[in-house]
Amino acid sequence: MSGWLPTSPCTPEGCAAHQGRTAGLPRAVLRLTTALALLLAGVLCAPPVRLLPAGPRHAVLRAWAAALVRSFGIRVVPYGSPGPDGGRLIVANHISWLDIPLVLAVLPSRMLAKSDLRGWPVLGRLARRAGTLFIERDRIRSLPATIGEVTGVLLAGGRVTVFPEGSTWCGRARGLFRRAAFQAALDARVPVQPVHLAYLRGDGEPAGEPAFVGDDPLTASLWRTARARGVRAEVRLLPRIPPGRYADRRDLAAAAQAAVSAAAGPAPSPGIPAQPAGAWATDRDSAKRPAASVHHWVNSSPTAASSLRTPS
Repeated sequence: MSGWLPTSPCTPEGCAAHQGRTAGLPRAVLRLTTALALLLAGVLCAPPVRLLPAGPRHAVLRAWAAALVRSFGIRVVPYGSPGPDGGRLIVANHISWLDIPLVLAVLPSRMLAKSDLRGWPVLGRLARRAGTLFIERDRIRSLPATIGEVTGVLLAGGRVTVFPEGSTWCGRARGLFRRAAFQAALDARVPVQPVHLAYLRGDGEPAGEPAFVGDDPLTASLWRTARARGVRAEVRLLPRIPPGRYADRRDLAAAAQAAVSAAAGPAPSPGIPAQPAGAWATDRDSAKRPAASVHHWVNSSPTAASSLRTPS
């Protein structure tokens, strides 16, 4: 794995264990079966849905994505207004593979995903048919072309969602926003829409079950999420950053991260540090990141400093 990739100290053992009662086995199996049926329906319906006008297309996407999240027993709770149509770069913190349908359930858009997703069963075909943009995360030379592709979508009036932390975090801690993708918003002169995502228990504390971190296999994460009980997913659409407010992508990324961090509340829990500048992944980082993870290297430093990753 490239030494330029960001990393997270979160692990399944430390961050993603079940808390409290779990759903019974029959209910968990039913949830997974329903989710699989929705994914297959998405694969079949994606091509004709893309031909619909924007209004009906977005309505179908919102309904399908909300049903997919709900199939895992998770209630979607949105806050804020989607605002007017038009090109927009959507940036959100990254916790789980569920982040993708969760954002789509509130703000339909195209996703920027790692190229590995193309080969995934079911999900790969769905991503391709849904118009997902792909990034070769291990090939820094391909990054300008990818940013150019994102810029083209924004100039055409489309919306693109990226997860600029570059890796998943458990929700109690968070990483730095990499700034490469923000260049697309500057070039296209479109607003940046910060979004804060959170999976919470009934008492308002972060729910660890949906977190997809560290060496967590996707199958284990799916099963753990299907057995969770009493989890709600909050999507907070924060005030948009208008084009022209920041001339540099460094400042634009910092402003977006500040907005998301403020919505997240207090500082990270003790023992789970926020990622400082200069902390990057090493060859020991074997995290299985979800589909929309996007890793940015531009204006970053190699792994001269020690990785914060906790050994699994």
